[in-house]
Amino acid sequence: MPFHHNDHYHRLLLRHLPSACGTALDVGCGTGRFARRLARRGIEVHAVDPSAEAIAAARSASAGADGTTDALLPRYEHADVTTLQLPVGHYDFISCLASIHHMPFDTVATLRTALAPGGVLVILGCYPEQTPADWAWGLAASPVNAAARLAVAAAERLGGRRPPAVQAPVKEPAVPLRRIRREAAILLPGCTIRRLLFWRYLLVFRKDL
Repeated sequence: MPFHHNDHYHRLLLRHLPSACGTALDVGCGTGRFARRLARRGIEVHAVDPSAEAIAAARSASAGADGTTDALLPRYEHADVTTLQLPVGHYDFISCLASIHHMPFDTVATLRTALAPGGVLVILGCYPEQTPADWAWGLAASPVNAAARLAVAAAERLGGRRPPAVQAPVKEPAVPLRRIRREAAILLPGCTIRRLLFWRYLLVFRKDL
């Protein structure tokens, strides 16, 4: 599918960057597109993913023409964030793009601990359609999704671009949005959650100074 729902929301996520962001963690970075956008802003980015194939593709995409890499590009690590020892109070910004449903939701408590004071955690999450509200939003998204797919596919054909050979592993979400709201209120007090088109939600949590 040429139209990528997660990429569509990159700019929305970037609006939540703290004003003086020096360090970031991208959880489930896949092939590294969002991690590279963060790094281009001069941020020191630690990008992790449990897929060795995705990490290899991310490193390849970040490599220069001579095979070397720029110091400002992300530091990619093949790792499962649920078992990784993250530094306490270190990251100014933590992002999870369609990755939190690949792990227990209470992993967000570990990410909260890894945030620096004033740091921001953003989750672009997926949820299964189970309620009338879910189905209504899905119905509204379907024609927009179809039009976007056609437009992006046409642009890629005209530009001679091909979709990446490696895609991040996909898993169907299982936790309904109402339960996510309930658990997030306990684990991330003060967070906000809003529903987005394309079967996504946006969770934003800012750690107290």
